[in-house]
Amino acid sequence: MNRTLLATTVAVFALAASTGLAAARDQIRIVGSSTVYPFTTAVAEQFGKTSGMKTPVVEATGTGGGMKLFCEGVGEDKPDATNASRRMKKGEWETCNKNGVKDIVEILIGYDGLTLAQSKASPEMKISRKNLFLALAKEVPGPDGKLIPNPYKNWSEIDPSLPNVKIEVLGPPPTSGTRDSMHELFMEPGAKEIESLAALKKEDSKAFDVVWKSVREDGAYVEAGENDNVIVQKLEGNPNAFGVFGYSFLEENVAKLQGVEIDGVVPTFETIAGGEYKPSREMFVYVKKGHVGVIPGLDKFAEEYVSDKATGEEGYLADKGLVPLPEEKHKQVQESVKSLTAMKGDELS
Repeated sequence: MNRTLLATTVAVFALAASTGLAAARDQIRIVGSSTVYPFTTAVAEQFGKTSGMKTPVVEATGTGGGMKLFCEGVGEDKPDATNASRRMKKGEWETCNKNGVKDIVEILIGYDGLTLAQSKASPEMKISRKNLFLALAKEVPGPDGKLIPNPYKNWSEIDPSLPNVKIEVLGPPPTSGTRDSMHELFMEPGAKEIESLAALKKEDSKAFDVVWKSVREDGAYVEAGENDNVIVQKLEGNPNAFGVFGYSFLEENVAKLQGVEIDGVVPTFETIAGGEYKPSREMFVYVKKGHVGVIPGLDKFAEEYVSDKATGEEGYLADKGLVPLPEEKHKQVQESVKSLTAMKGDELS
């Protein structure tokens, strides 16, 4: 081996070793949110068709599960990116840093609405977030305003305008980002509308947080796992049941499901994009900068994700239910990805 080739080989292995990727893969691996999964899968397939590289492997592990895997460290056996239906938490960022995942590129890909859905064959229902809280909370205010175990069995017991059928809501488990969104977009706003709980928030914010973060465990709320398809199948078989998942999944199953009107607004692409539908959320993908240049094509995959043809206003992900970012914000995200700008932990909560 000549000296030039030897020097080059040593340099390459030194770089790989410094990032913990001495035996680098030739295929990108992504984990995380089941809600973001269809979007990332579409980008992965497009990337595989046009880049000449292998199609990335995408796994639906749930947002929390994905963050745990992502933050375990750098190396061939660790994922390169994770999908999230909420923003990374500060504690997760700190775990990542402790384990050597120090430069993380945050990619805001667009918006999704959190929906309550039912079978297409069911009578349409309208509900407020206040009544949704009263249906799902573990404890609710009694007649004297003091908290009691949730006594409501049927929807009509909460409000006579609601159907006289058993409360049965199928939704995500605690490891899911959609579960976090359910608490923050359905439960907390609903709790704030109840006078005694609004007073509790002023007196003892921590006690108030415990109330809206606690879901009943008596069978009215059913944890259906990370696979939203299971919820769809159960809703088809039970016209009185409801399911909680992102608008993008409702859009994919529009022939079978219908979205429930919440606080006077039906979840649609237009109402989410226009800000009328309040239970909406941001969707993210997080990439390890330390894997860029070692795992082939990781930077190009990220650029494909934020390209106009993917996440632009007329992009192919809009056809799958992703609500695009405003043009100016989209440009900012594109620049951040192009420069591989690492996020800062002090921005997180």
